[in-house]
Amino acid sequence: MKKVLILTTSTGGGHNEAASSLEKEFNKHGFVVKRLDALMEINKSLDAFIIGAFKILVGAFPKLYGNLYNKSKNERFNKLMTNCVSKISKDKIYEIILNEKPDLIISTHPFLVRVIGSLKENRLIDIPFVSVVTDYNAHQTYVDKNVDAYIAGSDYTSTTLIKKGISKDKIFSYGIPIKKEFLKESKVISIKPSSFQILLMAGTLGLKDMKKVLKNIVDIEGDYNIVVVCGNNKKLKNNIEKEHAWLIRNRRIKVYGFTNNIPSIMDSSDIIITKPGGLTISEAIAKRLPMIIPYYIPGQEKENLDFLLKKGVALYVSEIDYIKSIIEVIMRNPKILDTMKKNMREMYNESCLDNIIYLGENLIGDCNYEMGLSYGL
Repeated sequence: MKKVLILTTSTGGGHNEAASSLEKEFNKHGFVVKRLDALMEINKSLDAFIIGAFKILVGAFPKLYGNLYNKSKNERFNKLMTNCVSKISKDKIYEIILNEKPDLIISTHPFLVRVIGSLKENRLIDIPFVSVVTDYNAHQTYVDKNVDAYIAGSDYTSTTLIKKGISKDKIFSYGIPIKKEFLKESKVISIKPSSFQILLMAGTLGLKDMKKVLKNIVDIEGDYNIVVVCGNNKKLKNNIEKEHAWLIRNRRIKVYGFTNNIPSIMDSSDIIITKPGGLTISEAIAKRLPMIIPYYIPGQEKENLDFLLKKGVALYVSEIDYIKSIIEVIMRNPKILDTMKKNMREMYNESCLDNIIYLGENLIGDCNYEMGLSYGL
């Protein structure tokens, strides 16, 4: 059986979610799959430091994070940064590849692109390498001539790669890989089936602005209910449950922490209020669930937001205080949501995972390498 090595990291949940979806699908098609958190494998202390620093920057200093993100777009600065990462990581990643002997390598994080690219450039490995772009604007870190194929979230994403010098023949606009549960009707989970349901999410890290959003929408005029998903932010969940206990008891609000029921909750919802992480918005698009974006992490999420607004599938609220009146307008004018759903219907590729499997099989078949030579032995 053919073997696939899927490498990811835990800087945000989207990279791991994409890796998990790919792992499940390749397994279903008879592949042996090994999925690894690359940072954890390289050095646990380094992983703890980077993940910790990421959470602090995103949570407490988002503007600083955005500035660093924008600075890293500079080709010269980015090359210096990725070369440093490659030097630290290359030996361990090479050791993993020697041990696992995969027929195909897939990365769901740009951190790993230069590392694998360097191994291929130095002819230490000759294994097909696929980079999955988990946002809608490809950052400079994704760019490496040694990548054999890019999985892009949309034609727009493909254009951003082409502008950075990637050959269009290497780019496949299949969509960001999400779980197949988001592509089919699921059992509906609703507090009150007849009411207008608002889904409020903040991603795996959670955001303190969720509390402000919730405070602004709990007294919306009309028949509504709110489902709040706090992700892994237990403190945020506890605070919301304490502050809105009366509304929870009266089934006006339902609060979740981390949950696997997101497809069902989306099916029962009329609109989602969220930050524009690549995986979350791809899931919403697949479910034809219109979006309101009142907050974002500067950097890739701002670029995702620009994409959503251009496609007409989301509304941006610059001031959280305005969100109540905007939702009330939407509730009185369902054609607004109908238009957004129509735009979503034209966007998502429901064959994304199947196409990636087919591409992987072709790359393995076209490689025609001998195992001993390909691993530099």
